Amino acid sequence: MVLDGAVTDTLDPAAATGDLPIRRPNDNPYLAGNLAPVTDEVTAFDLPTNGQIPAELEGRWLRNGPNPEAMADPSKHHWFLGNGMVHGVRLRGGNAEWYRNRFVLGAAERAGGMSGPNTNVGGFAGTTWAMVEAGNPPVELGYELDSKGPNRFNGTLDGPFTAHPKYDPTTGELHSMNYHWPDLVDHVNYTVVGGDGRVTKNLAIPVNDMPMMHDMSLTEKYAVIYDLSVTVNFDVLAAGFAFPFKWDADRPCRVGLLPRDGTDDDVIWCDVDPCYVFHPLNAFDAADGTVVVDVCRYDAIMVDDRLGPFGDNLATFDRWVIDPTTKRVTETRLDDRPQEFPRHNPNFGLRQHRFGYTSEVTTGDTYNRNIHGAIIKIDTDTGSTETHEFGHGRGGAEPVFVPKADGVSEDAGWILTVVYDATTDQSELHILDAEDISGPEVASIALPQRVPFGFHGNWVPDTSVAPD
Repeated sequence: MVLDGAVTDTLDPAAATGDLPIRRPNDNPYLAGNLAPVTDEVTAFDLPTNGQIPAELEGRWLRNGPNPEAMADPSKHHWFLGNGMVHGVRLRGGNAEWYRNRFVLGAAERAGGMSGPNTNVGGFAGTTWAMVEAGNPPVELGYELDSKGPNRFNGTLDGPFTAHPKYDPTTGELHSMNYHWPDLVDHVNYTVVGGDGRVTKNLAIPVNDMPMMHDMSLTEKYAVIYDLSVTVNFDVLAAGFAFPFKWDADRPCRVGLLPRDGTDDDVIWCDVDPCYVFHPLNAFDAADGTVVVDVCRYDAIMVDDRLGPFGDNLATFDRWVIDPTTKRVTETRLDDRPQEFPRHNPNFGLRQHRFGYTSEVTTGDTYNRNIHGAIIKIDTDTGSTETHEFGHGRGGAEPVFVPKADGVSEDAGWILTVVYDATTDQSELHILDAEDISGPEVASIALPQRVPFGFHGNWVPDTSVAPD
């Protein structure tokens, strides 16, 4: 491995406990362990690899997450805040050619008080975007992760965007449900971006109380709106917390079905038991006219924890069947283990799926919280599950599914996930065979920089975004 850039993010040996070293103990658990930021932008070539990287994987694995530079008051800092940092690995010809990690915005912009999108990163319309959950437009990145500035879709985006757009493989469109505190007080925007990277639709949908609408779902007929029980709370804001959202136990929860060619008057609102959903897996229109969505569901969240989501409850994997005729939602628990970051075969987006893949959420002591554990494969037809265990002190983050080039079955694909090893304080990129998820990894790639537990990423093949 050839390294360009120093890695100064070192262990504190005095803080080690047994064989699980503790990194920079902090009263804020979201600034400690592998949730702590890294300090350097690093470039490394010819990454050491065990196993064989599938030759068909030609492109970049990318991941984005918050990486605050100037620490705010740890007693007030929320995990969802902080400058975005994108990590990437380029694969080609069965080799891991390079690793890079870059702040989403340049040093001058960050010094001027700007904060780069920190939630997701992916490729669309021939470009690479870093995205944030609420408010700001994406920032366009070069192939080697250099910032090129905000992308407002050729000047057609008038308003906020999201970190969780949904892609329709039939039309080539991106669909998004966008909120923005404090600009959108009484509505969210449903925005559609065409395959040419221009906005084709922007519809205001009235909602009350400024809810946190982290994600949405999409079927061939409907855009699914999650209007749930986390809203802006002015008492939290007055107490000095920059992230002012809180669980509202008295607020009714509902899910909306918006016909894709409809207006705000056409939304079919259906009541659902109090809960919160960050991430749905997939959604589809069933033959009986209902809409089926699989979600990671929290009974409640951000009740007392002002710093992040994991202090109150953990999510289970549930199925919702939404009936637009009766306006009822039937909920079924598919797996009761704590888990998050669901992914599926993107070739089955918007249509009936069988398999889902999630990252187990584990608990630990305050400073050594390893929030990721095994990768879980869920068969929604049979209710059975399989897991890929990484071993003691190791956990895999969001499982990114890449369909095999010659795959026939729905689970014919590769799972790419970044694995943190708390015993060595190192990260690796693992490639798993989704058809044999409990078997050994196909390949593991050593990374020169610890990758903090952040949020989301994607596989961007070179066929969709060519090198600069």
